[in-house]
Amino acid sequence: MSLHIEDTGGNGQPVILIHGWPLSAEAWEYQVPALNQAGHRVIAYDRRGFGRSTAPDDKYDYDTLAADLEEIIKEKNLNDVTLVGFSMGGGEVARFIGNHGEARLKRVVFAAAVPPCLMQSDDNPDGPLTKDAAQEFEDNLKADRDAFFQGFTKDFFSADGDLKVTEEQRQQALDLCKQSTPEAALGCMKAWATTDFRDDLEKITVPTLVLHGTADGIVPIEGSGHRTHKMVAHSSLCEIEGAPHGCNTSHVQDFNAGLLDFLGKH
Repeated sequence: MSLHIEDTGGNGQPVILIHGWPLSAEAWEYQVPALNQAGHRVIAYDRRGFGRSTAPDDKYDYDTLAADLEEIIKEKNLNDVTLVGFSMGGGEVARFIGNHGEARLKRVVFAAAVPPCLMQSDDNPDGPLTKDAAQEFEDNLKADRDAFFQGFTKDFFSADGDLKVTEEQRQQALDLCKQSTPEAALGCMKAWATTDFRDDLEKITVPTLVLHGTADGIVPIEGSGHRTHKMVAHSSLCEIEGAPHGCNTSHVQDFNAGLLDFLGKH
């Protein structure tokens, strides 16, 4: 298994960008130059089974995905690392700390991220995702990938029914979706829908930013960002007013400003 990794190099503090489902590192095109210009070494990689990385038939649980991230950090011998996890990528941030600790970390960012736990249950009544909705997602993805991704990318970038990016930008995201393998897309969908990160969040002590759009229809801020902010008591919350799930593309200026402000203060 081989991960595709992009690294700007240099001596700046390293920032690792972890993309959302079912995209790739290319989804960070508006963040990499801004972070690099601010003096950071920027590393972005394609999750296993997505983008230009190779795709095993299985092993898409968060323990494995966090181990992939640990391997990147060790191979590059990185210290004082900032982890920025978008959507599904926020799960890797949480599970990385839960399994591997904070020794090499300086700070973390949860951007439109899935923690603490999406799946609604008796033990997690505030989870924004019902079992029926998750099953429908899975069934639709299995039945017709192309049709599913068409609808998903529209919802991804829409707030209150209005598309907040250009059609060209949506098409670019759609192309990235189609690079995912069926096994990876389905395996990771199950992972982000069902994994409970509450124990992981309790272990976070490094400076933490929760960055989220207020009109996120994929990962609603009330059931995710607000709860993560509450669970990580020392965290900062940056709300992007009127922004959809894909806020790093639709609201580039606000997203980058919130991120760079946090990095500058911590």
